[in-house]
Amino acid sequence: MAAELKKYKMKLRDHGLKVTEKRMTMIELFLNEDRYLSAKEVQEQLHKTYPSLSYDTIYRNLYTLKEIEVLENTNFEGEMQFKISCSDHHHHHFICEECGNTKVIHYCPVDTWQNELDDVEITNHKVELYGLCAGCK
Repeated sequence: MAAELKKYKMKLRDHGLKVTEKRMTMIELFLNEDRYLSAKEVQEQLHKTYPSLSYDTIYRNLYTLKEIEVLENTNFEGEMQFKISCSDHHHHHFICEECGNTKVIHYCPVDTWQNELDDVEITNHKVELYGLCAGCK
């Protein structure tokens, strides 16, 4: 985990951001979770260590970390949720609607779609599948 945290410290510095204990604690929280978290869940977890940390500060940092691709986000159950970015390779996610755990889907259908839509150029996409994981169904 120390090597991963060092990588994220460098990423913050490379983007001209301060490396703060609170930001690093937030990143560490996401490294320890294999699911999307809402801003409220992040606040509940960080409140134990930083009781005066405001919801606005958490939300701003979530979006800052998303902008520099430390985190990725999705809209799940009508709420923006975040998880550590999987930017090392292209893939998609299955997300359990009950517990929020995610599984990686390596197959990407965009080439098939591009062939079906020969008069357009697909420049970006995001595919998420929702359902119940083995533990929740």
